[in-house]
Amino acid sequence: MTTVSYDDFAKLDLRVAKIISTEPIDGKSRIIKGKIDLGGDDQRDVIIGGAQYFQPEDIVGKTVIVLANLEPKTMAGVESNAMLLAADVDDKPYWLTVEEDIPLGSSIK
Repeated sequence: MTTVSYDDFAKLDLRVAKIISTEPIDGKSRIIKGKIDLGGDDQRDVIIGGAQYFQPEDIVGKTVIVLANLEPKTMAGVESNAMLLAADVDDKPYWLTVEEDIPLGSSIK
């Protein structure tokens, strides 16, 4: 396992977000387009993987942990502006979430 310095870890902007909408992407079965709310006026489009394991509407309303300062990437014509964090078991995502009702955009440290 490679180690990461504290300074490098501190560059990551991990925050709480809510999935507020999802939609399929034409011709794609493993990814969907989603919109997340990071609180305030910060709503972003994201690409969500693992779509072969769930229906897009099944994850709307889920509170998740995201990497908010990941460099944008365009896939299937959609620019993704954050990354949802998930455990990966046999290519199936298990989204990292919080149980408590905390403000969207809260920092993860």
